[in-house]
Amino acid sequence: MSFNTSSRQLSKTDEAPEDVPSQEVTPLDAPAPRDTVQTSEAETPEVSAPETEAPEAKAPEAEAPEAKAPEAPEAEAPEATTDPEPKAPEAKDPEPETPEAEASQTETSQTEASETGTPETEGPEAEAPDADAPEGEVEAPEQAAAAPDPAVSDADTPTAPRPRRWRRVWGGWREKYPVAARVLAWTTTAVALAVVVVALLMPTQADKVRLAAFVRLPVEAIFGAALLIVLPRKPRIAVAAFAGLGLGALTVVNFLDIGFNEYLGRGFNVVLDWSLFSDAQGYLQDTFGKGGALGIAALAVTLVIAVLALTTLSVIRLGNLAARHTETATRTTLVLAIAWVTCAALGVQYAAGIPIASEHTMQALQFKAEQVQRTLQDEAEFAKIAKKDNFANTPPDQLLTGLRGKDMMITFIESYGRSAIEDPVMAPGVDATLTAENKKLTDAGFAAKSGWLTSATYGGSSWLGHSTFMSGLWISNQQRYRTVTAGERLTLPGAFKKTGAWDTVGVMPGVQKAWPEQNFYGIDKLYDSRKLGYKGPKFSWSTMPDQYALTAFERLVHSKKHDKPLMSTIILTSSHQPWAPIPELVPQDQVGDGSIYNAIEKAGKKPADIITDSTKSKQEYGKSIQYSVSSLINYLVKYGNKNTVLIFLGDHQPIARVSGNHASRDVPVSIVAKDPKVLDKIAAWNWADGLQPKQDTPVWKMNAFRDRFLTAYGSTPAP
Repeated sequence: MSFNTSSRQLSKTDEAPEDVPSQEVTPLDAPAPRDTVQTSEAETPEVSAPETEAPEAKAPEAEAPEAKAPEAPEAEAPEATTDPEPKAPEAKDPEPETPEAEASQTETSQTEASETGTPETEGPEAEAPDADAPEGEVEAPEQAAAAPDPAVSDADTPTAPRPRRWRRVWGGWREKYPVAARVLAWTTTAVALAVVVVALLMPTQADKVRLAAFVRLPVEAIFGAALLIVLPRKPRIAVAAFAGLGLGALTVVNFLDIGFNEYLGRGFNVVLDWSLFSDAQGYLQDTFGKGGALGIAALAVTLVIAVLALTTLSVIRLGNLAARHTETATRTTLVLAIAWVTCAALGVQYAAGIPIASEHTMQALQFKAEQVQRTLQDEAEFAKIAKKDNFANTPPDQLLTGLRGKDMMITFIESYGRSAIEDPVMAPGVDATLTAENKKLTDAGFAAKSGWLTSATYGGSSWLGHSTFMSGLWISNQQRYRTVTAGERLTLPGAFKKTGAWDTVGVMPGVQKAWPEQNFYGIDKLYDSRKLGYKGPKFSWSTMPDQYALTAFERLVHSKKHDKPLMSTIILTSSHQPWAPIPELVPQDQVGDGSIYNAIEKAGKKPADIITDSTKSKQEYGKSIQYSVSSLINYLVKYGNKNTVLIFLGDHQPIARVSGNHASRDVPVSIVAKDPKVLDKIAAWNWADGLQPKQDTPVWKMNAFRDRFLTAYGSTPAP
């Protein structure tokens, strides 16, 4: 018979054996405490087991020497006693060990409570079945409940549920490896604290992420700790969970802010920017393939869930820890509060712009709330602005009188920004190309003037730049874009169309599906990627090389006979990120259906080769601008004539990783013509001669171009 009973079990048995929950069945099916079942068989003569069960009852005796040999003499002493009366004093013999057992039980229970929140009474109960009970006795509580002993009242045998298996295993592991358990607990607490602090202090721009930004006192943590200390358990856990989820959501938005600042030069708009995720998915699919895009999307979703779970569990753990150590937590919170007030009052800083007393999270929430309010107000205000048009009622015969008979081309070069001309890494190659292409133009009898325009967008969302330039309105977000394209605002192509003196055509290799904005822009005939006859490979996001798109425009449109001159809107895409692979110029007579580009695409670099390297990205971006400018000027020199007028510009700067942090939003714009009268009409603009604007060339907002252009070329305002 085994008496391998832990000190915690003995303490429970000796203190109140009648209150121990029933865990197994005696031979008479009477419920008895688990800790005393095995001893009662030997010590109580009145209770005799059936003969058929005798071997089963005696089976544990053989295990006694193996289980715990030192306790065997103490356990056998009661067996030799046949008289039950003297057992009362013997039952109290372990009393001197009770304090030690109680201390062990208390320490273990407190450890369990601190780690798992399990009530203290569950620790011993969780170990009793594993330590002493034979496998066949696991169902004893159910049997005892089914056949209670009439001699024992229900009040004397309360039934407690068995702890869950993971708690028993975890409790046993802690007892077996106490040092490792303590180290794990401390590490978990440290990680939880680090997660909360990082989430509260995370900057919204990548260039501001440095150690000093995280070694500060967040006032939000001080207020949160004070609140959790005073709350009861259930409200504390509820508040901690809610705060953790909120902190996790704010962390996700902070990551989005970092990404948007890196790519679009602005933070994430929680009202308008959700629609951009579908465009991002399309970009990823074009760049990395369908499988790669799905993998990245799945990883992003997993990270969001992980952040929400991690911040929530971290706040709950810290709240429970503060509640268990109220006195220490209160003193610590008070000291930190005093330190924060002192630092805030004195303006103590690690460095310029990094105060020790931080209100980062509160300021971020306030900014987002104000952003939402501004966005909602802007919708109504912009709708009113869009209705005001200085040329809305100008008669057709008073529009663009200075350009009658001219073949017009408005061409956007993707991501062609000021950094391409001025950045020390990209400028040498781009400037050399602009100089060489300007010489080609001069040799062919063309002249050019160039200036700067400040784009309404940065790093992406090209359609915002296109619509700003064409409509004369500042289209800086998706909401404004939807508003203006749903109206009847006069655009530059629309103005040419309104005169009745031009046919309007659009060549849009980047458009791969229905494009309802065609009517808004006033484009009669649209040639998208599906109508240009291209049979070659895609170059990452770009559906076809610029040289091919211009060649297709000549074949399908420009070379045909027309009753009227053309007003052509062309959007080139070869300089779209990720700038790998980049097409190469091929002899014009070999362009064909684009099949020649198969070998070029295969030999080119892959997006993964450059996408994480800023210097390589800059170099490849510069090459893509050189390719696009050369393709356009080569086309103009070959197919242009005395009536051709070309306006070309960039739609926005490249992403911050290429243009640099805090770069301007300026893009170059040029007007090229053979007829000197065309450029004479804009002499007052003070633009620079040639294709390269100077550093001191005037800078206009992009939305100002439409009205200035219409006025310069003979249009009469009529609001």
